[in-house]
Amino acid sequence: MKDYKKYFIIPATPEAVYLALTTPHTIRLWTGEAAEMSTEPGSEFSLFDGSIEGRNLEFEASSKIVQEWYFGDEEETPSIVTIKLHEHKDGTSVELRHSNIPDEAYDDMVEGWNEVYFEALREFFEEE
Repeated sequence: MKDYKKYFIIPATPEAVYLALTTPHTIRLWTGEAAEMSTEPGSEFSLFDGSIEGRNLEFEASSKIVQEWYFGDEEETPSIVTIKLHEHKDGTSVELRHSNIPDEAYDDMVEGWNEVYFEALREFFEEE
């Protein structure tokens, strides 16, 4: 199991980024895929038309999202994604921490975070 941490700058307010990460309609706009999402702790979610699935653990409006991501068979140690949003002079600094990524999924996860997930979100706000 491996951990990954990175910061991304998104050209929008923390409030706008939070809504883009937690509102199904807006998620669909920046991913181009169907999404199921709720800010109810304990609720299940599905992003990128089912490519990413898990359970929502914790929310702090406009500042923090904590989720458990599923990787096939149940892992003994949950894979936890924590996204913290901070005001930044260029919009929002997003602090990503993804813990307990299965070794065989690590490279794909890092590529997905960098080249798909946050790249699509950044481009969405740049086009507005």
